[in-house]
Amino acid sequence: MTNDLAPLRPELEAGLSQLSLDAALAAPLLDYLALLARWNATYNLTAIRDPREMLGKHLLDSLAMQPFVQGLGTLADLGTGPGLPGIPLAIAAPALQVTLVESNGKKARFLREVVRRLKLTNVQVAESRIEAFQPGTTFDAITARALATLPLILQLGGHLLGDGGRLLAMKGQVPDEEIAALPQGWRVIAVHSLHVPGLQADRHLVEVVRAPA
Repeated sequence: MTNDLAPLRPELEAGLSQLSLDAALAAPLLDYLALLARWNATYNLTAIRDPREMLGKHLLDSLAMQPFVQGLGTLADLGTGPGLPGIPLAIAAPALQVTLVESNGKKARFLREVVRRLKLTNVQVAESRIEAFQPGTTFDAITARALATLPLILQLGGHLLGDGGRLLAMKGQVPDEEIAALPQGWRVIAVHSLHVPGLQADRHLVEVVRAPA
């Protein structure tokens, strides 16, 4: 797949190195970025228009949580939009089975095109509202990036977690008020500070599990 974003490759490889990820991931990640930039010009999939800005704020930001999906079998990315963080994570962790849950039709079409073009055999697209998604199975983890508050994420998608399953929620600053407002039956087990190469803003990953009965 020819890619007119090749000039961004050194910057992406440097970011991957800072995240202790293989530089070989740069090629499929740039292919995804090129598709996103092309479709975004017509379908407005993300407010960020500049591919270089997408590289940091979308790709590397998503990959900053990659250590926390290691060892998981299944992950549902809720309200994934154009596939963030699910597609970068699926590229970086090919053993992880990722389900992208997205109700917007044009975004779901884009996701299916990415899966087809990049031959992502570990990715499924579920065109559904989160609360209506009933896959007949549960997931080791669910994630959400810039979707909603922690209580609302759990209200919409908590039913998708299996026993011992975790919500891995990507946040900016530590969401103390959201943590305090968690619904009964859920508790935070960790808040991790994330380093995103080239990004100065605060980024945190909040891990939530079911509280013991």
